Amino acid sequence: MSRLKAACLIGWPAAHSRSPLIHHYWLRTLGIEGGYSIEAVPPEGFGEFVLNLASHGYRGANVTIPHKERALLLTAPDGRARAVGAANTLWYDGDTLRSTNTDIEGFLNNLDACAPGWDGIDEALVLGAGGSSRAVVFGLIERGIKRIHLANRTLPRAQAVADQFNAEVVPTPWQEIPGVLPRVKLLVNTTSLGMRGQPPLAVDVGLLPAQAAVADLVYVPLATPLLAAARARGLATADGLGMLLHQAVRGFELWFGQRPTVTAELRALVEADLTVT
Repeated sequence: MSRLKAACLIGWPAAHSRSPLIHHYWLRTLGIEGGYSIEAVPPEGFGEFVLNLASHGYRGANVTIPHKERALLLTAPDGRARAVGAANTLWYDGDTLRSTNTDIEGFLNNLDACAPGWDGIDEALVLGAGGSSRAVVFGLIERGIKRIHLANRTLPRAQAVADQFNAEVVPTPWQEIPGVLPRVKLLVNTTSLGMRGQPPLAVDVGLLPAQAAVADLVYVPLATPLLAAARARGLATADGLGMLLHQAVRGFELWFGQRPTVTAELRALVEADLTVT
């Protein structure tokens, strides 16, 4: 596998992704000869493509919608991918195609960079119960957060996530969010609410304690109304673009053998791309 110098993003449809921009920046700045491509692969062709990834010229891949769950079944997943129920990063270990989910470390490392010391807290509130929510909950449990309130508009979905983990996760009806906010020092939005073209997220950050941090996984727009309100209060914030950049680090390291750095220059490059597309 060592002769292969390229990775790819597999999706369907293959929408405009910032991943090539990110990985080509790192390849260039680290002086590595390699490439990163987008592969539009329909669901009926995904199995063949992944099981023959090397013959297609790739040493690894990112996987996006709608293939993340299927990738879990076709590879040797680690504990993180199994916990989240989806794989987004594939790489060869000898002849074995392994997989992981880097959303967990993307979320944690971005929060560490934006709100140092955030994890010295007892309680957090996570909004949403999809795949991104499972990654966030896994990361919070890993950091020792004792109580994670999980609010979702459909409570059974929050209960299903709670059942997957343990007693630290408390399913919370959406209408009870105002009563929970004064008790938590971390609020994380994993829903699409507040994203451009989606309904607003009606959550009053004024109810949070003065030392709380707020994270929003949405990155279009960069400054969501939730983050803007949090910043107006002087709270530490972590945005979705930071998570996108940090989640890409491990895949690059696995494929190309060097660990890249998320820099201000890279962030500015991706920000500029977001504003023109």
